[in-house]
Amino acid sequence: MTNTHSRTVVAKFGGTSVADYEAMSHSADIVLSDSHVRLVVLSASAGITNYLVALAAGLDAAEREVKLDAIRHIQHRILARLQNPTVIREEVDRLLDNIATLAEAAALATSAALTDELVSHGELISTLLFVEVLRERGVNAQWFDVRKVMRTSDRFGRAEPDLAALSVLAQQQLAPRMAESLVITQGFIGCEDKGRTTTLGRGGSDYTAALLGEALSTDRVDIWTDVTGIFTTDPRIVPAAKRIDEIGFEEAAEMATFGAKVLHPATLLPAVRSNIPVFVGSSRTPADGGTLVCASTENPPLFRALALRRNQTLLTLHSLNMLHARGFLAEVFGILARHSISVDLITTSEVSVALTLDTTGSTAVGDTLLTQSLLTELSSLCRVEVEEGLALVALIGNNLSRASGVGKEVFGVLEPFNIRMICYGASSHNLCFLVPGTEAENVVSKLHRNLFEQ
Repeated sequence: MTNTHSRTVVAKFGGTSVADYEAMSHSADIVLSDSHVRLVVLSASAGITNYLVALAAGLDAAEREVKLDAIRHIQHRILARLQNPTVIREEVDRLLDNIATLAEAAALATSAALTDELVSHGELISTLLFVEVLRERGVNAQWFDVRKVMRTSDRFGRAEPDLAALSVLAQQQLAPRMAESLVITQGFIGCEDKGRTTTLGRGGSDYTAALLGEALSTDRVDIWTDVTGIFTTDPRIVPAAKRIDEIGFEEAAEMATFGAKVLHPATLLPAVRSNIPVFVGSSRTPADGGTLVCASTENPPLFRALALRRNQTLLTLHSLNMLHARGFLAEVFGILARHSISVDLITTSEVSVALTLDTTGSTAVGDTLLTQSLLTELSSLCRVEVEEGLALVALIGNNLSRASGVGKEVFGVLEPFNIRMICYGASSHNLCFLVPGTEAENVVSKLHRNLFEQ
């Protein structure tokens, strides 16, 4: 497959980067500073998705109106700053009316499909506004509905893309447009076979950008957010965290998977498959540089970063039938597969198995992994214990399972804390452990001080 342009870049801007007219103007500056950017993927304006998710849960009339007013206020403030707002006012107001109608329907009976339809409006409006910001500068920019190419499964709230269909449709419909103009489209949303709107899960705009980059064989994907790259840990937890200027795919994928908020966990999968570098920078201060995620780096360190993921559930299954028995784990995983459960970490003993479930990420109303039907089915096989309110801390590095002294350096620091589970050895890039959620930040701070600040 040939590139759609001599060199092409997909640029994605997050919610804070399109939060208001000033933010959109900064983002427009970034887009226009690089002639290789031919496709721009946007999130909803900051705060909008949260309001839409709340509306999808079904609110009474008074609460509904408060949320609707807040959404109108954010979008109308941007509209009012345009030189000629009448060009798109009618379309923006039509989408705002749609939101009100869908929110009223959700108050009567909500559903995952209705939620996705409602939530998608944030991206539809932000992209309309951004196109107009660009056109006012004389830029040949066109709006494109990503649902025309982003075919997905019908698992609303956590839809999975159809890569084969996406590749064909993107080449047919997006590539020609990119050759003639700058194309602005939506992140996060897609469309299933029956034409109903789906979403890829919270944070899915990054994933959209990487998927489109892969489908179009672009040269780089730029993720513009509110931080100047990927850090050794979350700077809000540890102010002494340092930016990583260059990081390998595998390390960054581990960081994203285990909680680093800068990248959506799935973002790097398409990039790794197609060897497309990913740049992460701040739309507020683009001159400050950022982090380049690429296939490999020179002399990668033993310890690279710490990631934290909250809202973890530990499921412990006990059964004497496990003792010297075959097939018990197969039965357990068969049950989990039937309930569409993906297991993160797992440890086993002779008569029990402990596994973690990540309960973050979906937009679906009332979405819970631990349904009563799942627990009932597991209980027929073994005794089930559920422990919630935990946090997963992951130490990311290189050749960790082959290096000497890692355990001493790490667990010496962790001596005062209660560790519920440890996973080590399956990957040479991580050492993971579960701790009580209330102790998570303290654990990260102490580890960072010991491993990265000496």
